[in-house]
Amino acid sequence: MTPDLFADDSHNWFVPSPARRPRAGTANAAASAPLTLHQHIGFQLGWDHARHGVTPPRPHTLEPSSLQQGWHAGLACFGTHRPVPRRAVRQWLQLRLQAWLRGLNVELLHITPNHLHQIEVSVCPITREALGHAGEPAAAAAINRVRHDAGYAAGNLAVMSQRAHLAKAAHGYGSAWATAQALQAQDQAPAPLGAPGAAATCDGLSAAHWSRIAVLCSFVEALPHEQACELPLRLLPPNRLRLFNPAQALQVFISRQLLSAGWSQRINALEALLPGLPAQRAFRSFFQTLLPRVLEAKGARGAQESRWALEDAWAHPAVLQRWTRFAQALTPAECEAVMQQATAGHIAPEGVRFEPQADALATEGWCLATRGHVPHELACDVRRPHAAAGAPTLH
Repeated sequence: MTPDLFADDSHNWFVPSPARRPRAGTANAAASAPLTLHQHIGFQLGWDHARHGVTPPRPHTLEPSSLQQGWHAGLACFGTHRPVPRRAVRQWLQLRLQAWLRGLNVELLHITPNHLHQIEVSVCPITREALGHAGEPAAAAAINRVRHDAGYAAGNLAVMSQRAHLAKAAHGYGSAWATAQALQAQDQAPAPLGAPGAAATCDGLSAAHWSRIAVLCSFVEALPHEQACELPLRLLPPNRLRLFNPAQALQVFISRQLLSAGWSQRINALEALLPGLPAQRAFRSFFQTLLPRVLEAKGARGAQESRWALEDAWAHPAVLQRWTRFAQALTPAECEAVMQQATAGHIAPEGVRFEPQADALATEGWCLATRGHVPHELACDVRRPHAAAGAPTLH
């Protein structure tokens, strides 16, 4: 079973005239030709642009393609006068267009405008800089595929700054963690006499930044239980991210207790669910080490600063040491059982829920076999929509 822990913190376009629509004979001839899966996706994308009243970028309206065909077919069905779409719809179409151009798969059952709205953040979780500054491309928000060998699918997306997005690139947990450790070693090395003590960086990011990238990547990679128990929670998982490792899911589940009122009673109740006195004593030792460091840093600041205080408390060696001792005393199944019982007993903090999920379903729609790309095959039993048919069928 794979833990599925959701932390719910819950351009001007022009519309072409009808004269640009294709002639009926041309459209019918194109519709009779078999479609590859990539062409079918392009046709769906063009259709959805017309359905929502968004004109694709100019090259795609002029150059023949399956997207252009879908857009013209959609215009014939829906017309040119459509309500102005909300920003999340535009973002959804833009994401799908970028993925289509790169041959990457977008799992459309769950990746909707509403999903993109749910994962929005105002601050980059990696660099902790505010997002969306006008005139600062590095601070623009970017939707990142956390696992680079997977497509755009629910549980694999996180929003971060463009700077962090470009630096992370194809890094996974292993390479990001190695980069963080190397930078940390450079920072701790004695500096030459008289030299400034500037922090070492790689691609513009410090050791702390890379450690957050590494932990983010580790959430969606199945790690050996002992290894997952040894990782500090330097980053709380973004909203709707899927957690593959039961030890990390429990780590997040416990840590987030401190972000909402009533945590003391919930922690005591959660401790009572642990299997046996040794595990309960190890948990108490860990939590009593974590708690003062969080409370001291958190103070009376806002929700965002409280989140950072919790993440920074995990940088203390004693916290990690005692967490590892406690977590390794449990099996993955026991970690899941504790969360299930806590959720059933209403011990989970507000906005946090645990849902066990079969491993086969955890990466459904991720296209891991093709490293996130659309398979090279014909679309099966796909028919383009006609004027009276509504939106195209999704396969």
